[in-house]
Amino acid sequence: MMKRPDHGHGSALAIAWVVTCRNMNVMINGVERDFPGLKSGAKLADLIAVLGLKSDRIAVEHNGEIAARSGWDSTALNSGDKLEIVHFVGGGLV
Repeated sequence: MMKRPDHGHGSALAIAWVVTCRNMNVMINGVERDFPGLKSGAKLADLIAVLGLKSDRIAVEHNGEIAARSGWDSTALNSGDKLEIVHFVGGGLV
């Protein structure tokens, strides 16, 4: 287990430690969300699973770039990332 360096309360190093040890916090479709179960560096596929989304029915934009479904297992997320997720809905004329 890592121990936070003791550089005094409020020091820049202490503040940086708090920021890097926070839970995953990302912006999804313009809404800031916190994911306690995910840490920085988690993969996009992990987030999709946590959200309970069906991967074959969504498209994802990660920080302004379309994220290819084939790369979700290797696309690392970091706190502050911005995602746009679009759901495809079937239907037609009745």
